[in-house]
Amino acid sequence: DSFDILGDGVKELLVGRDDGVLEIYNFESADDPVLRYDHALSESIASIQGGCVGKDGYDEILASTYSGWLTGLTTEPVHREGGSGEELKLSQEMQSKISSLRNELEHLQIKVLQEREKYQQSSQSSTAVSSVPAFSVNDKFTLNKDDASYSLILEVQTAIDNVLVQSDVPIDLLDVDKNSAVVSFSSCDSE
Repeated sequence: DSFDILGDGVKELLVGRDDGVLEIYNFESADDPVLRYDHALSESIASIQGGCVGKDGYDEILASTYSGWLTGLTTEPVHREGGSGEELKLSQEMQSKISSLRNELEHLQIKVLQEREKYQQSSQSSTAVSSVPAFSVNDKFTLNKDDASYSLILEVQTAIDNVLVQSDVPIDLLDVDKNSAVVSFSSCDSE
């Protein structure tokens, strides 16, 4: 998206990437865009949009991720610093916002407990049927021309416990910065 998030009268380029990186580029000169800000999310970004959403006068960037999370970055200051010995007082609006969020959090916690109890009761009944939930997998297998390697990227809406890669030719697994996996090898049965 393009949006004037810096408030300088020139629109910036907002980029959301598959690797979860959100970037803001500014066009200070006519040649190349300049990276002004970046933020890393834990999953790929499906869409990005700039605008005024939460509070009048403060622009925001909203990013939607693969699993449906909505993340917002705002220009609204989130905290103030007081001088030495000065007591920091929250505005009435900020106090009501915090109170509202606490109430919403308590309501959600109660709802989660109720749903867990309902699930426990239904799973212990004699008529219970268990099934594996269906979920979609976002996968990419791309060639990196620089080092002649392939990158396998798997993204699902639940935790990944194990990934089995089977090959009938010998392969080397390379460690990368974003990798959180523990790799173990087992030899192939030639039969």
